[in-house]
Formats: sequence, C-alpha cells, structure tokens
Amino acid sequence: MKLFEYTRAGSAADAVRSFGPGTMYLGGGTNLVDLMRLGVAEPDRLVDVGKLPLDAIEEAGGRLRVGAAVRNSDLAAHPLVRSRYPMLARAVLSGASGQVRNMATTAGNLLQRTRCPYFQDVTRPCNKRQPGSGCPAIEGDHTNLAILGTSHACVATHPSDLAVALAALEAEVHVTGPGGDKIVPMPGLHRLPGDAPERDTVLEEGDLITAVELPAPPPGASLYRKVRERASFAFALVSIAAVLDVRDGTVAGCRIALGGVAHAPWRAEHAEQVLVGGPATGEAFRTAAEAELERARPLPRNDFKVPLARNLIVRTLEELAP
Repeated sequence: MKLFEYTRAGSAADAVRSFGPGTMYLGGGTNLVDLMRLGVAEPDRLVDVGKLPLDAIEEAGGRLRVGAAVRNSDLAAHPLVRSRYPMLARAVLSGASGQVRNMATTAGNLLQRTRCPYFQDVTRPCNKRQPGSGCPAIEGDHTNLAILGTSHACVATHPSDLAVALAALEAEVHVTGPGGDKIVPMPGLHRLPGDAPERDTVLEEGDLITAVELPAPPPGASLYRKVRERASFAFALVSIAAVLDVRDGTVAGCRIALGGVAHAPWRAEHAEQVLVGGPATGEAFRTAAEAELERARPLPRNDFKVPLARNLIVRTLEELAP
C-alpha cells in the first residue's frame, strides 16, 4: 500500500477546506481500504469524516433525514425506518455482512465503486482506472455486469442495494463542497458511463455528502427483492425496489428501480408509464417489464439477466398487488 497522510476533520466545513489534489474522504473504509490494498486507489491524503456529527436520524415535517455517517446497521434497525420505509430496511440488510454493515456509512454505501474484476485488477486495462485503456470485460468475464445503459467504454454495474431503494423512494442527497451546498435527487446522483466511465457520480472534487433526506412514504405497498448467487454477502445479479399503489384494480401509482443491471440504479420509467392507469394483472406486469427491457443490450454471457429481470419485476409486482 502506498504511504499516505492522514487527518481527521472536525466538521464538514473543515473537511472541505482540507480537500486538495490527491485527497480522498474516508468514512467507514469498507470499500476504500480494500481498494487501497489492491493498489486501485492510491490517495496522497485521507481526510477522515467518519466521526463527524452526521450520525443522526431525524424526522421533521413528515420527512426523514439520515446523516451521512449513520452506520448501515443503525439505519436498518431504526424504528422509523422499519415502520415507515420497510423496503429501505430490507435493502440495507440485503447488503454485505453484519460486520461490514456495522462499519459502512450511508454516504460510503452510495459512493462505493464497482466490483468489476477488471477494475480491481491493476494488471489489466480498465477505462475506470485508466481512461482510454479499454474495457476487457466486453470480450471477457462479464457474467455479472450490465445489460442496460452501457457504453463502448464500460459495462460495469453499481453494487449498492441502498441506492436502488433510495432511487425508488426518490430521496434527496445533501452535499456540501467548494462550490457551496446543493441537493442532488435520486435517481440522479449516479451516472451512466458514456465516454467518462471513471466518473461514477455527478459530484465534483471536494464534494461531501452530509445527509440523505427521504420524503414521506409514497402510497401503496413496497418491497425490495434481490437475486444473487448465494444467500448472503453477495452482490445482486438483479435486484428490485418497487412501490405499487392499486385502487379498484387499477394501478394508480408505480415506482420500479432495478439494481445489478446498470452503471447506476436503473429507474424503470418506461415500465412505470405503461402500468399507470392500467389493470394490476400479471399480464400487464409482464407487458410493462418487456417494454422496459427492450432497451437492454446484453453481452453473450449475461443475456440470462434479461429474463431474470423480467421475471423478477413480474413476480414482485404480483406480490404487491392486492
């Protein structure tokens, strides 16, 4: 591991002032420290923000504000989260292991890097690590990689379960940075690879997430479901966060976000548009899922994700329908 300077910030403003070339923020460290050990991340300086007073969960005006430093375990176990946002609690508990969730923070979870094998192997080219060097995953091992929103430069997927649930709940991410304070909507924090796969998010250098704010729970029933290769401590092949509001047999409202299929949490807006105003039936759910997945561009060894995603959407919506 490369030698680095370490400092602990006393406040969010102090952290932003301390940020400079070669600097990275350190929260729980469950992703960054691994990348440093692999030689993927080589910061000159770490600014520790894990102990900042950003670890509260507070309700105000029907909204819930979650501090950036709230540990994943605390978020999933909080009574307000469990009672008002059970889909969110389930999503968090679907990620990693108990030990990792005890360390990982809310902001760190959202900002974790892809687990693409070529990104983590510094002996191989990767456009995320070295822009312009190529994407060997396109011709190589891409079984667990993206089928939606890919580009010639990158087919990686975003691994966060939390981010998928927040995209369906339309959360807002509060950020402070050299340019001042701002609010970034979910979806909207994470970006598709395009010609700049090295950029996972829309955040600028020195930007620091301070909180995530959840609006009042949307009407209807909600569910998070994750399909993976083993029962725990595995990333999603495909996951779904769905909210379905059915009134008198008609879909009054619907939100669907998918994980494990794109470089960002994928909001299935086309499927939502197909469903709203129509019947809440298995046939309608299947039609909507197929309409969304028409834009999928799978590679030879991950084309199984298309029927897997379709079936997961249909089964989840059927379970949510009264």
